[in-house]
Amino acid sequence: MKRDHRLSAVAALALAALVTGTGAGSAATTTPSATSVTTHAFDSAPATATAPTHSFRGVLPVPTGPHAADEEVIHLTDASRLDPWVPSSGPRRLTVTMVYPAVPGTGTPAPYMTLGEAAGIIQRQKFPASSGITPQTLSGVTTHAFEGARPEHGKYPLVVLSAAAENPRMTLTSLATELAGHGYVVALVGHTYEDSGETLANGETPSCAICDHPETNDLDVQTAGRARDESFVIDQLTHGNTAWRLAHLIDKHAIGAAGHSLGGAAAAATMLADPRVRAGVDMDGSFHPAPKPGRLNRPFLMLGRADNHSPGGTGTTWDQTWAALGGYKKWLTVSGADHFSFADQKVLQEQAGFPTPPLSPERGVAITRAYVRAFFDQTLKGIHRPLLDGPSPNNPEVLFQP
Repeated sequence: MKRDHRLSAVAALALAALVTGTGAGSAATTTPSATSVTTHAFDSAPATATAPTHSFRGVLPVPTGPHAADEEVIHLTDASRLDPWVPSSGPRRLTVTMVYPAVPGTGTPAPYMTLGEAAGIIQRQKFPASSGITPQTLSGVTTHAFEGARPEHGKYPLVVLSAAAENPRMTLTSLATELAGHGYVVALVGHTYEDSGETLANGETPSCAICDHPETNDLDVQTAGRARDESFVIDQLTHGNTAWRLAHLIDKHAIGAAGHSLGGAAAAATMLADPRVRAGVDMDGSFHPAPKPGRLNRPFLMLGRADNHSPGGTGTTWDQTWAALGGYKKWLTVSGADHFSFADQKVLQEQAGFPTPPLSPERGVAITRAYVRAFFDQTLKGIHRPLLDGPSPNNPEVLFQP
């Protein structure tokens, strides 16, 4: 994952460039938009950044499901452990965006992120005011998600999502809204002090404590820490409704975990540590560590770029993991994709006029949505999806391995 981790460090750059055990929990339903931000900027802005000729206006792909996707931000505190990166800050605090099925035509458009989170990205990159990149334009990206909408009745599988290293939780918004629109409750977990900033319950948006020297990070330790975050979130969401007022929507017997890059490694680590998680997805992330044979016998999907995660490729942990997986499993690679084709970044980069990979960013999102949803439909809902049976003429970029 060393290479993936370095690429994930670039993701924070890219996102800024686009816009040229059980502990006690507490929840809040709103997050302040304005906040003080402390950041540690990289040495320079991306070399590809140029002064835009007009204000950026980002729009994520429209979800395809019959339900609307509503969002609610909650804040959780794990009183059982100190924050692993900044112990002096006290117990581990997490910001989580809940995305869930809602009645179409209700609610108002939700922001992509808070102004504080947007400012954290921009300040970290040292973008000047003349660049046209502002917290307002980044926060205001159209997500097609709503807030204050009326929830649909019923119970739905829960999917916990974790973003790439150094990337805030909202970079998986396109996938979250798609899943919610098709009948899932999604928890987008922000891993505090591990990215450009997650706005906490007190309105502060602390910067990354471990980003300036990624070469010194122990990725096994970081992955295990994320697994603890995810299990804690599951604890809070499946024990009454004190953490989230709509927790009754969750089918606690149908829980999945997915993630991008380091977040994908965290999905596997969460499954290893938490038997409640019935299925997992790793999107283009190496495993830290690769599971040992016989330890992970539940359904797992590996979805990655063809140039790095094909059998025998540079992503060697995929070969090890594939051999160790004991349950239903799929290994899919996507031709023309790059590391960030599986999240929001490439779509927004294209809209801002920056270079993109051979695979259209919209196709990257569409493929990710289709195969991740099909996998969870089949493993959490028990609905057979022929899309997973083999190559599809509608998706010639997707190769089934081995």
